[in-house]
Amino acid sequence: MAVPPSYSDLGKAAKDIFSKGYGFGIVKLDLKTKSQNGVEFNTSGSTNTDTGKAGGNLETKYKMKEIGLSLTQKWNTDNTLGTEVAVEDQLAQGLKVALDTSFVPNTGKKSGKLKSSYKRDFINLACDLDFEGPIVHSSAVLGYEGWLAAYQMAFDTAKSKMVQNNFALGFKAKDFQLHTNVNDGTEFGGSIYQKVNDQLETAVTLAWTAGSNNTRFGIAAKYQLDKDASVSAKVNNASLIGVGYTQSLRPGVKLTLSALVDGKNFNSGGHKVGMGFELEA
Repeated sequence: MAVPPSYSDLGKAAKDIFSKGYGFGIVKLDLKTKSQNGVEFNTSGSTNTDTGKAGGNLETKYKMKEIGLSLTQKWNTDNTLGTEVAVEDQLAQGLKVALDTSFVPNTGKKSGKLKSSYKRDFINLACDLDFEGPIVHSSAVLGYEGWLAAYQMAFDTAKSKMVQNNFALGFKAKDFQLHTNVNDGTEFGGSIYQKVNDQLETAVTLAWTAGSNNTRFGIAAKYQLDKDASVSAKVNNASLIGVGYTQSLRPGVKLTLSALVDGKNFNSGGHKVGMGFELEA
């Protein structure tokens, strides 16, 4: 088996079926460009159709591949500045070390994280130190012949208290993925992803909380109409029905249309629509 996914990427295939291709209540524009000297620019702006609030962010990234160094700078309309400096595969093969900082000029608030990860065959380790606390976040994912076992924890050093304690198990094959997790001994969840054929992908998610009879579940599917167009649909036990349509208008230009319908209150309104443009040059 190759390098297993990180803890946050467990069950990612199912998550993508439920999240990608939708943008309810939002009109969004994404622009990705790359300069001749290799600097990548990612710009996005969005407007909430319910509140009318607009927002945007700008991200620039520069990689110096010869020394394994990358520099990422972020800014958003909330006036938050972020900088990440990362070094990968230099201290040791598979080891990445990064310093991630943020600063809000209006309030003077500062925060920072020292992040590290180590990836090799059969194992994916991560350990982050959040200076605010400080809190130590760590995770480990082990993989063998498609089977995955993972653990994630967070420890507040100031209070000498465990603040997060999560377990996960899964199985990953080429066209099938199974993921289950227990968070803090009270939150239980799971997902199933299947690639039925080259056109159709399906996913199911389940979640429930200890001491509650309220089980949450959802079903989603994505169908590739042709090489340029796809449709997505999902429904959950709250009778919320989401549909999406994605069309590649030309190379580097993608349009997404989506709608969310409340099946329990169909005549009352409150349904949401969304539209997104993605431009890449």
